[in-house]
Amino acid sequence: MQGFEDVIAWIVIGGVSGWLAGLIVEGYGFGLVGNIVIGIIGAAIAGLVTPLLGLSIETKLGNIIAATLGAVLLLVLIGAARRR
Repeated sequence: MQGFEDVIAWIVIGGVSGWLAGLIVEGYGFGLVGNIVIGIIGAAIAGLVTPLLGLSIETKLGNIIAATLGAVLLLVLIGAARRR
């Protein structure tokens, strides 16, 4: 049952971080499902970047913050690509 709980945690953290990123980077709301996807991709970006910076994230709040920063980075990149 642990695997199912992990998936639910990813969805919740992805949704929260995607929603927060949408508030931070105005004009890039993708709806509930889109925000969850943006948040999950943001979490993946954060998972790749944080070890490179020598950071270790151990808490759910830390995961939400890191995923939100990753999602903000993703939204900024999407915005830059749309402007071209």
